[in-house]
Amino acid sequence: MIGIRRVELPGRVVADLEDLTARIPSGDSKEARRLWRVSRAVRRSLRAGLDVMAAGRGYCMYCGDGLGSTVDHFEPIARNPGRAFDWLNHVLACEYCNSHHKRDLFPVDGDGESLLIDPTAEDPLDHLFLVLSIGTYRALTAKGEQTIKVCGLNRAQLARGRETAVNQVSALVMGWWTARELGDDAKRRAMAWTLLDQPHADVLHAMLRQAGMPGARAVFRADDELIELLRTPELAEDLQLSGGAV
Repeated sequence: MIGIRRVELPGRVVADLEDLTARIPSGDSKEARRLWRVSRAVRRSLRAGLDVMAAGRGYCMYCGDGLGSTVDHFEPIARNPGRAFDWLNHVLACEYCNSHHKRDLFPVDGDGESLLIDPTAEDPLDHLFLVLSIGTYRALTAKGEQTIKVCGLNRAQLARGRETAVNQVSALVMGWWTARELGDDAKRRAMAWTLLDQPHADVLHAMLRQAGMPGARAVFRADDELIELLRTPELAEDLQLSGGAV
């Protein structure tokens, strides 16, 4: 899971969302769901905005592996019907995460505050630590613990995918550096684009962050060259220029 920058919607879409919200009677989840089902044009507009925000080719904002196919209500309609058309409450999710894991789950603390990480409002890496060697997350906070559980972030297929992604990112970073040294700007940009287009963008984000932390040599098995490249300001600049949210 990575932090996602939320975009602004066109004014006409904002107006439509406000109109639909006003039409929902207080606490009426049945009517909120009905309006959501019949508002196809609005749903398409929301999906278009989320596609712009999502990593790579539109990957799920929870697992980062499957392509996002559904608009998920971060706070479920069943819990808060008034947020059915709240742009800040919409997340792009794959069918598997939406239907088999998160569903209508929404754990809260004693004050009623969410115990799920909202990737569009906070940095997940403040709550989660990705153990690169085995591809699984370790919770740093109660919010991280609940997010791992509810979203199934440590399911076996995701862990295997992240392990593979570590090797792919390492190879692409080395390729980026070689192209830069040779002055091949087209290939350098292509390498940066490929880094951003891969599934499991959380691996790239975690590697960039952990390369700058104490103990980086242990994390990267004393691969000093890779650590140095991950710390290179030019790499961060190319990733930004390529449209990434790194």
